[in-house]
Amino acid sequence: MTPHPVPDAANSSSPALRRRWRRALLWGALVGLLLVAQSLLVALTLSYEAARSQEQVDQVAAEVAARAKQLAGRELQSLQALLWAEVHDARWHSEAAELLRFNRPVLRIEYRDARRQVQTAVESPFVTPLFAQLSRDQMQLETELACAAALRQGTPLFSRSYFVPLAGGEGLEVVDLCLPQLRAGQPQAYVVATLGLRQLLDEATTSEHARHHELSFVEGDGTRLARVGLTRGAGYYQAERVVDLAGLSLQLRVDSAAGQPKLIPNLATALVLGLSLALFAVVLLLARDVRRRAFAEHALAESLAFRQAMENSLITGLRARDMAGIITYVNPAFCAIVGFPAEALLGQSVPPYWPPEFVEEYQRRHRDRSARMEAGLDPRQGFETVFMRRSGERFPVLIFEAPLLNAEGQQTGWMSAVLDVSAQRRVEELSRQQQDRLQATARLATVGEMASLLSHELNQPLSAISSYATASLNLLTHEAADPQTPDMVRQAVTRIAEQAARAGRVIKSVHDFVRRREQAREPIAVDELIDAVLPLVSLQARKSGTRIELDLPHPAPRVCCDRTMVEQVLLNLTRNGIQAMDGPTPPAERVLTLRVRQLQQRWVSIAVSDRGPGIAPAIAKQLFTPFFTTRSEGMGLGLSLCRTVIEQHGGAMDFETRTEAAAGLPAGTEFRFTLPSAERAALASPTDEGGIQA
Repeated sequence: MTPHPVPDAANSSSPALRRRWRRALLWGALVGLLLVAQSLLVALTLSYEAARSQEQVDQVAAEVAARAKQLAGRELQSLQALLWAEVHDARWHSEAAELLRFNRPVLRIEYRDARRQVQTAVESPFVTPLFAQLSRDQMQLETELACAAALRQGTPLFSRSYFVPLAGGEGLEVVDLCLPQLRAGQPQAYVVATLGLRQLLDEATTSEHARHHELSFVEGDGTRLARVGLTRGAGYYQAERVVDLAGLSLQLRVDSAAGQPKLIPNLATALVLGLSLALFAVVLLLARDVRRRAFAEHALAESLAFRQAMENSLITGLRARDMAGIITYVNPAFCAIVGFPAEALLGQSVPPYWPPEFVEEYQRRHRDRSARMEAGLDPRQGFETVFMRRSGERFPVLIFEAPLLNAEGQQTGWMSAVLDVSAQRRVEELSRQQQDRLQATARLATVGEMASLLSHELNQPLSAISSYATASLNLLTHEAADPQTPDMVRQAVTRIAEQAARAGRVIKSVHDFVRRREQAREPIAVDELIDAVLPLVSLQARKSGTRIELDLPHPAPRVCCDRTMVEQVLLNLTRNGIQAMDGPTPPAERVLTLRVRQLQQRWVSIAVSDRGPGIAPAIAKQLFTPFFTTRSEGMGLGLSLCRTVIEQHGGAMDFETRTEAAAGLPAGTEFRFTLPSAERAALASPTDEGGIQA
């Protein structure tokens, strides 16, 4: 078997997959760009915060350095006033003490002679004497160098810093400012002021700076010389400035207490993060909305495709018209019905498929329909009308119309379903013609059936008449002298008259039977039926040596039947039984039994039994088939007509092949039929007679 090609599901859905992947890539790119943008924004915000903090530290360092330099210059100017005062003058000491009191960075002022020997000195009242632990002679190396340099340059100079130990294990980092007094280029005296670096730094620092920063003078290797402000800075934002003094450069370091900027505590960063989260939330909502819109569009596309497929598969034409009767929509089936394309129909108030002679009527019908809608009556209706094809052919159509409503429930027009019923009408016409032909054929068949029945039923009385007539002639010819001959001839003639009357009744009964008229039924005892046919049966039995046995209850039950037809049934069954035993059955065993039984007080069973060879199963299947017979001279209508007669009376006919109990051989056939009892016929309606089994 050649395998059928299987559609590739991947190929069939590749456009949808490509659209889905493209949409996913776009959304992924959008989310990625948002992540990058927001990350950069946060990074820039953090960088801005760091730069601003660093700028603040740089500004503090610059301010403190400038202040320190300004203080040093102020101290220098104050000390220069002491150069021109006499050391032995009391005013020098008072001016020096005054200077120390208002200039806290100056810790000690010395007046030295030309050989730079200390003549006198004044200590600051705010600190302990500097050289209490070590003498001044031991701590003046840097002072000597500064004074020597100042003498050479002829200008005041600062010495290098040095550490002065104090009581209690403490100490101070100080510098000396040496101011030489020159006359004619020769040194006359020196004023040396000792300045504490910590006091200088503390004086240059404001309380605001000290609260948020650690400020210190450091050496090149990072060793702190003096420090003010916080105990220790955070070490993240630092700034250094050089304080240039005459003969001395001090490196100022400012260390902020602020650390690395964090995300959450920072207001700007928190604001940026909040806005970013809000933006992501909006993007998610937008994505969900777009996803729902995509699903809705997909469902709408599926619905439209389904609707399109449904419309294309319909054989019913669909037509939509507005309130003015202008066509707004037609489906392909409608175009196929009328033979016009959709372009020729849309927008037409008088469509081309309306026959010209019906235009006014159709327009009036449309106005009536609108009036019914306005009056609140049910506008839906179906009607049959006539349309015209493009070829001019008129054809009938069946139209069902209903109001066309919009989304607000307002009527905007009419929707019509149009069925082309021309084929149906043709089929109905053909069916009517065929029905007429069938009725004619049935009448011919009835005529044939009546002729066959008449020939079959009249055969027996005519045969009897012929037999009686032949017997009468024989008696008059050969036994005319016999005194019993006239009585026998009279009896035969009487029988001939009876059989002639019987033949007349047969003709009438068969005629009524064929025409399905009500038969002339009458209540009659079963023994009378048997007595009527018994002479003919005895005559036939006598020829074959058959013995007739009667099994009748006393009194005999009465039945309601067409006597003549039932007598014909009895004659037919008895004759068949006698003929079945003629030949295969020994003469001593040829017995024909007629048995009558009352069944349930409403039915009477009559059975005719023979002792013939029975009926083979192959023959039994077709025994009641019309024109089926096993005899060469038979017509095959006897049993069929017998069963028809019994069924016309509401009874049933059946047969049974009896077998010998010991040998299992056929022991004859019994035909049974039922007739309604006379009591049942008097009580029950004629329609109650069916459905009773024998």
